[in-house]
Amino acid sequence: MAPSMREPTYFILLAMAEGARHGYAITSTARELSAGRVRLAAGTLYGALDRLAADGLVEPDGEEVVEGRKRRYYRLTELGRGRLREEVEHLEAKLAASRKVLSAPGSTRVAGRAS
Repeated sequence: MAPSMREPTYFILLAMAEGARHGYAITSTARELSAGRVRLAAGTLYGALDRLAADGLVEPDGEEVVEGRKRRYYRLTELGRGRLREEVEHLEAKLAASRKVLSAPGSTRVAGRAS
């Protein structure tokens, strides 16, 4: 399994899970999906998209000019969709382990031993 991805990367990929999006839509969707935790500046977003494209997780999906400004669209690749699914499985496993520990009677564990 690949290492856990950083939260901004996760929400960038998740923002494109329903289809191609342009930069501003990725940023606003990631902010919404993360309940405001992920706020991406344009430079940060496009740097991340370049890295994700180099890793084969996203790819350009056309561009258009709107009000004199170029909008570049990106979409998940199959590899990106698979990596996103892996991350969801990883998060689900962490959540299940957390719930198990926290719901156990006397769940105040300290350094590997029950208190």
